[in-house]
Amino acid sequence: MYKYSLIVFFSLIFSTVVLSQETDEKLAVQYFSDGEFEKAAALFEKLYQNKPSTYYFNYLINAYVEGKKFSDAEKFIKKLMRQEKDNVKLKVDLGYIYKRAGDDNKAAKEFDDALLKGVDDKNQIINLANAFLVRNEQGYAIKTYLKGKNNSRLNYTFGLELGSLYERQLRYDEMIKEYLDLLEFNTNDYLAIVQNILQSSLSVDPEGIKSNALKTELLRRIQANPGQSFYSKMLLWYAVQQKDFDMAFVQAKSIDKRLKQNGIEVYQLGELALSNEVYEIAVKCFEYIIDKGEDNYFYMDSRVNLLHAEYLNTIKLYNFNKNDLDVLEAKYYAVIKDYGKNQLTLPLIKDLSYLQAFYMDKPDKATELLNDVIILAGIPPALTAECKLLLADILLMTGDVWEATLLYSQIEKALKNDPLASEAKFRNARLSYYINEFDWAKAQLNVLKASTSKLIANDAMELSLLISDNVGEDSSYVPLSMYAKADLLSFQNKDDDALLLLDSIINEFPGHLIIDDVLYKEANIAIKKMKFNVADSLLNLIVEKHSNSVFADDALFKRATLYETKFNNSSKAMELYQELLLKYPASTYTVEARKNYRKLRGDLIN
Repeated sequence: MYKYSLIVFFSLIFSTVVLSQETDEKLAVQYFSDGEFEKAAALFEKLYQNKPSTYYFNYLINAYVEGKKFSDAEKFIKKLMRQEKDNVKLKVDLGYIYKRAGDDNKAAKEFDDALLKGVDDKNQIINLANAFLVRNEQGYAIKTYLKGKNNSRLNYTFGLELGSLYERQLRYDEMIKEYLDLLEFNTNDYLAIVQNILQSSLSVDPEGIKSNALKTELLRRIQANPGQSFYSKMLLWYAVQQKDFDMAFVQAKSIDKRLKQNGIEVYQLGELALSNEVYEIAVKCFEYIIDKGEDNYFYMDSRVNLLHAEYLNTIKLYNFNKNDLDVLEAKYYAVIKDYGKNQLTLPLIKDLSYLQAFYMDKPDKATELLNDVIILAGIPPALTAECKLLLADILLMTGDVWEATLLYSQIEKALKNDPLASEAKFRNARLSYYINEFDWAKAQLNVLKASTSKLIANDAMELSLLISDNVGEDSSYVPLSMYAKADLLSFQNKDDDALLLLDSIINEFPGHLIIDDVLYKEANIAIKKMKFNVADSLLNLIVEKHSNSVFADDALFKRATLYETKFNNSSKAMELYQELLLKYPASTYTVEARKNYRKLRGDLIN
């Protein structure tokens, strides 16, 4: 019983002490916040004596300094310095006190003395530099790291630390040099780290100053150190970050030839260019691999990807005539003949089927090809479903609506939790919209808004809004019905018929909300038919007459792209990109518009 009473007694004493400490701390912080620095200093000094901590120490020094009690602060620091003779960080604190008191000479003496004594090992250097940073002495922090860097015994560059500090000071040339010095010191351990840091840094570089600094320094080092391959790899990485695929291709080839590789850098760049829709570079990459011969590891994949790049370059850039399509079709048949109909050539068969059905007026040949591969054994269900999706689209294109909707429904049921099921459901809803079953389409689209696929959810949202926004006050569906029919005609490549119907909407319903949709659809058809001047006029009409439309920023971006890529008018393109950035800063096109503007201005010229 006596032992238990003692435990309770000492517990009560400890609790009382802790409670008192917490009360004093809250009161001290309150005094400091209220500007009563003398009272705050008295309490924080008591708290520090009872329980020394960095937290209390910093508050105490700041209370002394803000209360102009510089001599008290000096006495306190000097007392600690006598107790902790090896703690050079206290010299930084003392220098800070002198500086706040207005004695810069005495401050510099303490800082220099700390710098002289505090660079014996890596941890000491980092701690001393941090002490300088706490007192906002970035210059001395840099000096600390530089002394460590120049100490050969430490065998470390402090590149990460120096690079970060130079960036804070906007000294980008020196920042870049430090990071590259670190790579030269140890490429294996720091390559990924430096690339991640630079990637983050370059993403906040609106004027391209850091980007140009990195490119300039890399080119200088490559010239000075031709044997250091990692600089060339860094330049390749940089070119990819900037989406400068021309430079990237030159670097990838250079690395491949210098290191006598099997083309892996070039092949990977080709895949990247393909995904970024830079088809001309993708074609060059895959042709480079193919030229290495059939024994190359990437030869077969390169033949497949080369055709896919040529196909996309043809249909997406509207840069073709009948002869181009015939030549491309012959190339497809040649590869399929060499490798057969199997999982490897399935992507080619899909491309060829799409080409034949939607561009060459050969839907029967396309249907035959797809039916051949759908029944192949050993093909994964998802790939078979992709072929069925395309087959359903072709059926819809040829007017066989009933068979198309059945096939979409089959896919949806067969792959329930797969993204392809959502895609099939969306296409079925779109089919219902095409044939004017708007209520049913909208019900399906509302379900798809919650799809795990962001792309499908966005497509569903757009189509659902198109239906909702364009129902007349009298529940009239007439303009929307006409638009949906024109949309289907365009899908079926009956663009002239679609344009006649779209023009009739403008004539019959000139003030209807659907007009901006009509103009945007007509502009896209004009681009598809390579009538770029017509497209530009229509897009300009959207910008001028429908500036609050959801298509206004799309229209501006497309106009800028037309002037950049089709009209070769850089100044007008820059003007339009700038207009987009100013008028629609929240647009999804702002990042690309800013990049294109900078490129046209010459920021990224090689």
